[in-house]
Amino acid sequence: MIMRPRILHASSPQWSGPMQSPDELLARAEFHQVKNIARNRAGFLPSPQGTVFIKRFANRSWIEGMLERARGSRAARSLRAARMLTEAGFLVPAPVAACEQISAGSIRTSFIVSDALVGARVLSRFIERGHAPAEQERIIRREALDAVARCVRRLHDSGLFTSDLQETNLMLDRVEGAIRIHFVDLDGFRRLGRVSCKRRRRNLVQLDRSVGRFMSRSERLRFLCVYLGPGWGRAARRKMVRQLILERDRKEREFARRRARRNWSVHEAGASHNIRTPRPL
Repeated sequence: MIMRPRILHASSPQWSGPMQSPDELLARAEFHQVKNIARNRAGFLPSPQGTVFIKRFANRSWIEGMLERARGSRAARSLRAARMLTEAGFLVPAPVAACEQISAGSIRTSFIVSDALVGARVLSRFIERGHAPAEQERIIRREALDAVARCVRRLHDSGLFTSDLQETNLMLDRVEGAIRIHFVDLDGFRRLGRVSCKRRRRNLVQLDRSVGRFMSRSERLRFLCVYLGPGWGRAARRKMVRQLILERDRKEREFARRRARRNWSVHEAGASHNIRTPRPL
């Protein structure tokens, strides 16, 4: 399959050449892979300008690639989101380069290269227990969770929404005593005129499902109160908690059904493979 590269972004002339054959970057011996699944591959690569993070997105079919021509590849959407979030005052890894690979008019793969967040950790690792005395640890966790709650509220109040607000998409570090929050995996971000209550609950449930198991009940309730901010009475907060519980339960049932279907498909495939053709008499 012959694929024609299309460069979307190059922060310097030194990146124009590598973007012509981006797969070669992932084949280098110094490339440190951290993710390799069916549609995504990602890792770190040292460069003369510093360590970068490379992510490769692959489409499943020609049709899917044609749909991406209309709405933009995941690399293109990541670039747009990076500009949008930066203009709104949020922190993201600075884009270094990006490109698409096109075959028969369809986007088959796209690549985004960005500055590596060396020293930053995902939210669950940042609030991990067992690294400080109990009282100091409690203060660190409260400070970090409060900062994330305020940041997510400011995101929504700014009219920005992401379809995938997992805790692994929030990278935290501390500079001069202040906690900084960086958004990563940006292709799901978009700007809305107003982020509805339904979408706000969706993001809160995504966060709770991914990081809630690392938090106590009181921490989860405090997170919600900080997110809501002043002006919410006890009855209104209780109503919101009930709505979030219902939404979370619905998502858990949906996930369980998908997992059951996937397991059944694997079982059926295995059973079909084990059926033996009768030998002729």
